[in-house]
Amino acid sequence: MTLRLITAGESHGPGLTCIVEGLPAGMALHAGDIDHDLARRQLGHGRGGRMKIEHDSAEVTAGVRHGRTLGGPVALRVANRDYANWEERMSPWPVQEGAPVPEVHLPRPGHADLVGTWKFKLADVRDVLERASARETAARVAGGALCRALLRELGVEVRSHVIQIGSVRAPVPSRALTVGDFDAVDSSPVRCLDEHATRAMVAEIDAQRKANESLGGVFEVQAFGLLPGLGSHISWEERLDGRLAMAVCSIQAVKGASIGDAFEVAGLPGSRAHDEIFFSDDRGFFRETNRAGGLEGGMTTGEPLIVRGAMKPLPTLTKPLRSVDISTHLPAPALRERTDSCTVPAAGVVGEAMVAFVLADAHRRKFGGDHIDDVRAAAQLYRERIQWRR
Repeated sequence: MTLRLITAGESHGPGLTCIVEGLPAGMALHAGDIDHDLARRQLGHGRGGRMKIEHDSAEVTAGVRHGRTLGGPVALRVANRDYANWEERMSPWPVQEGAPVPEVHLPRPGHADLVGTWKFKLADVRDVLERASARETAARVAGGALCRALLRELGVEVRSHVIQIGSVRAPVPSRALTVGDFDAVDSSPVRCLDEHATRAMVAEIDAQRKANESLGGVFEVQAFGLLPGLGSHISWEERLDGRLAMAVCSIQAVKGASIGDAFEVAGLPGSRAHDEIFFSDDRGFFRETNRAGGLEGGMTTGEPLIVRGAMKPLPTLTKPLRSVDISTHLPAPALRERTDSCTVPAAGVVGEAMVAFVLADAHRRKFGGDHIDDVRAAAQLYRERIQWRR
């Protein structure tokens, strides 16, 4: 049994839709949990004017009755309040005569604009940019909240924080993080756990925004409470690190993903790169380090899962880069659309949703079950069989 997540919708269209298929029946859902994650996606110093317009909330249109899943696909709709200002330009149907809709012919470097017009034989860049927009991630976060609900039933929690914005990098924690360390992360304007780095990141955003620049950075997602053995070493497409990398790199503007200390251990000798294995009667099998980020051979080890995403600066700039008009082929500044200057804090929340989806799918593949009670029972039997910890 597998999980499927599909989204539909455009940035300034009527709304966004998310369908999650494969959830077990009987799973408790709370509307407040979904809306809470949607609100967290809108957080972060450096967001633009769009966040003052949208107050995202998910409407359940299928698959849930009286707060519990029915076993069929769950459909969620997130309305775009800004559609009221774009109703004519984004109408699904032709507008009345005498009301021409202006086309966009100035693709942005770093965006899907130019290649999308080639691929789909389009003359208006807006036909590409509306779907390519990171606004689509609101639907992913809504669907990810459903996946988090499944994981929570199995004792798994997913959290995130920002470790770098621009040239400012937070110090490496002196100890392994726990779930409780993330309790106040959303109170930071950049969702960073270090107060000094938070102030420096805010200053970096302010300085670059005044210089008409955008900023990227790195976010980290951690998952706690995982059993070992999710994923598989058998086939390349079943390796969990590959699935996680694909999920994280599918987020708009993310150009790289890493598991654990990937790039750091690449420069170390083997004796300092791996996590030695120990055993004691009271703890069972355990590690004293987690350089592997909770994955070995494509499978979870039972240690916290650590995944990072590297995000490039946003391609929409208040001082546009050079481009070419696709209609006239003449040089011109790229499209200047309303934009954020930094969305790394929000990307961390989207990263949570994508990691939650991959992990929820891994649980469905391993434990199956038509009802949530079946899933819990299968997971408990597996836990008892492996006896990996006392």
